[in-house]
Amino acid sequence: MSNLQTKIPNDTWVTETWEEYVRIIEDPIYQKAKCYYHNRQLRIEMNPLGHDHASDNTIISLAVNLFGIIKNVALKGLTTCSYRKTGVQECQPDVSYYIGENAQIIPWGTSIINLDNYPPPDLVIEVANTSLADDQGAKRLLYEDLEVKEYWILDVQNIRIIAFAIESGGSRRITESQVLPGLSMSILEEVLRRTRTMDQSQVGSWLLSEFQQ
Repeated sequence: MSNLQTKIPNDTWVTETWEEYVRIIEDPIYQKAKCYYHNRQLRIEMNPLGHDHASDNTIISLAVNLFGIIKNVALKGLTTCSYRKTGVQECQPDVSYYIGENAQIIPWGTSIINLDNYPPPDLVIEVANTSLADDQGAKRLLYEDLEVKEYWILDVQNIRIIAFAIESGGSRRITESQVLPGLSMSILEEVLRRTRTMDQSQVGSWLLSEFQQ
């Protein structure tokens, strides 16, 4: 049974202390929620994820993984993993990657990744079906402060990828990945377009041929 007397509103930023945030997210009713904390505000996302969000989440992971395999880039991809800087920030991006020398930096058996002890992921991806404004705004600032190297927003409805390189406390738009050199946003957008009319195995076969060129 939940210990919370007042349910926190979903999909909005609410001012709370870190201690209250931790107490809230430990409640069983938020076991399957995505939780964020930044600038003394929390955000809880509990809306069921539909077909379109789930499909694009899956295909973007497939594309990045195939690129790493073909180009011999060390990767560790994580789905909705929790990253925490105690007392300051927490996030659960849809997809995140440690790349290159960081690919094996998180030991097996780790639960929430403590960013006081480990570096942030190199690449963070948020899939935006109904949350585009927040992903472009507050979450982008969160990832800037966490000093991830690259942040992609997958805009489901408009079939596009908005990508940022993060450096010196800010971010700038990019059309080609800096952490995965040679991987362009245009080819990833083509992947998204093809999934609207093709199955994922067909899209994967097309990607293989593109990456092998």
